[in-house]
Amino acid sequence: MIPTEDASARKRHIEEKLQQEQETLSFIRESLEKSDQLTKNMVSILSSFESRLMQLENSIIPVHKQTENLQRLQDNVEKTLSCLDHVISYYHVAKDTEKIIKEGPAGRLEEYLNCMAKIQKAVEYFQDNNPDSPELNRVKFLFEKGKESLESEFRNLLTRHCKAVSPVVILDLIAGDDEIETTDDTALNLLPENIQRDLICISMWLVEYGRNLDFMNVYYQIRSNQLDRTIKGLKEHFRKNSSSSGVLYSPAIQNKRKDTPSKKAIKRPGHDHELRGKHLSDTLNEKHGPAVGKEDMLDSEIDSYIHCVSAFVKLAQIEYQLLMGIIPEHHQKKTFDSLIQEALDGLMVEGENIVSTARRAIMRHDYSAVLTIFPILKHLKQMKQEFDQVLQGTAASTKNKLPVLITSMETTGAKALEEFADSIKNDPDKEYNMPKDGTVHELTSNAILFLQQLLDFQETASAMLASQETGSSTSTYNFEFSRRLLSNYICKILGNLQLNLHSKAKVYEDTALGAVFLLNNFNYILKSLEKSELIQLVAVTQKNADKTYKAHIDEQLQIYQRSWLKVTSPVNEINMPVLQSTTKLKDKERQAIKDRFKAFNDGLEELCKIQKSWAIPDKEQRDKIRHAQKENVTGVYKNFWQRYSNVPFTKNTEKYIKYRVEQVEDMIEKLFDTSA
Repeated sequence: MIPTEDASARKRHIEEKLQQEQETLSFIRESLEKSDQLTKNMVSILSSFESRLMQLENSIIPVHKQTENLQRLQDNVEKTLSCLDHVISYYHVAKDTEKIIKEGPAGRLEEYLNCMAKIQKAVEYFQDNNPDSPELNRVKFLFEKGKESLESEFRNLLTRHCKAVSPVVILDLIAGDDEIETTDDTALNLLPENIQRDLICISMWLVEYGRNLDFMNVYYQIRSNQLDRTIKGLKEHFRKNSSSSGVLYSPAIQNKRKDTPSKKAIKRPGHDHELRGKHLSDTLNEKHGPAVGKEDMLDSEIDSYIHCVSAFVKLAQIEYQLLMGIIPEHHQKKTFDSLIQEALDGLMVEGENIVSTARRAIMRHDYSAVLTIFPILKHLKQMKQEFDQVLQGTAASTKNKLPVLITSMETTGAKALEEFADSIKNDPDKEYNMPKDGTVHELTSNAILFLQQLLDFQETASAMLASQETGSSTSTYNFEFSRRLLSNYICKILGNLQLNLHSKAKVYEDTALGAVFLLNNFNYILKSLEKSELIQLVAVTQKNADKTYKAHIDEQLQIYQRSWLKVTSPVNEINMPVLQSTTKLKDKERQAIKDRFKAFNDGLEELCKIQKSWAIPDKEQRDKIRHAQKENVTGVYKNFWQRYSNVPFTKNTEKYIKYRVEQVEDMIEKLFDTSA
């Protein structure tokens, strides 16, 4: 049983809780009622707003549509007016541009091109929209007139500003590669920059709108003439300065070049100070006037041609760079080919003339003329790579011009080398052509000087020799092969020379003079070989050439010394009786002593008189021979003189004992001395 108090308490608790729940329920009901009321009010407001929006929409939409139509109409009107203005502007183009077109583009190229652009558009408009309009003919006429004016301006700009480059500037340009640090860039500009810009603008317009490429012919003709005049001006510059001391280079370049060794002069056969008579180069000299300055003139011609070749390459490179900005790319090579033809042909013709002159000289057996070919051929070969680069892309006929000239020079040079060797071998033994004093023959000097000339052109000469043997250039062979070819040729020349000299020596009636002649020539050959690189080249084929020549010299010295037997034999003591000053001589003995003194005196006087006019140019060799003769002659004579000078073999002592030993030595000392 639950106690009564607990039940009462529980009941009260439940009643209190129920009371609270009823109060909460009552609050919720009130809240729901308020919410329903608010909802009804909101629905009423929204319904009213929707109604008002519908009324507004019904009022605005018609106005919007009307405004849109009006805007469209306005746009159409504006577009129509704009089109009308555009169309009308074409009708004013002729009037607006006519004055400028007639005045030409000079000094206002940009404005002129803008006018031409307007005319071009007008032409296109009338052709598309109103081909029968008289305005079309008018703007067409202006367009053609404007195009002609642009072509004329292109020609005029080139003509006015294409001037031959100063020879001094060209020489500075050539020297600038190796001898100076920089050159004045402005001096190298073939055209001013502003003129180049105008030419480029005109060129681009003519290509794009003018539909005319004649301007490219105008360009190459004018530039070709300028290039040719520049090369000819350089040639004339050398001609004028060939006989004067004019400055070839500008002062700036001259100062930089003052410590630079000058170009080695080309030696010509037949100009040795020891020689006499007519030389191989006389024929060449006779073509140019007096002896003085002929070599300088010829050297100047060679220098002129070499510099003109270098100048052509440099100027052609610059011309191509200039052309690239003005001429359309696919026409550049053809235009460049045409541009350089006149100057290139001039160089090739001049080169062929040099070859022809050399050929004619060779036919006259004047082999010194081939010396003009060596430096030129060497230079052409050195320049060939640059030539090929410059001419890249030109016609095959243009590219082949230099190789053809090189081949022609090599062939001519090879023929000259071969014929020169034959001429050394077959040079006739003419008595009037022999040196009366037994000095060095002109043939020897010519041969040695010719060979020395090859030292500066070893590669070139080797190529010539190889072309004879293999029909190709030595460029495909190594250095040793080239050196051996040249060595063989030099040895061939020396061998032919030696044989010919022996033959010539037989012309002399006096064997001793013949020996002196051979001694002089062999000594000259040996000294010349030793003073140059020739001895090293000869050694490639003949190891001991110097010893061989020394042996030849000693052999001729012994032959010469035998001529003095007529002097020394009479006073040689062999088979002579030993006599005392107190011994009484028999008539036969006295006569023998007289005969021997007389023979010595006569022989000494005769030889000294004859041999005094002979020549031994080499002082060392001359002193050596005199010393040997002193020892040989005075040694024998001294003994003879000491034995018989005090013997009473004659009453007229002075008649037979004419010379003391010292006097004999003085007489021998005066041998080979025409001034004594």
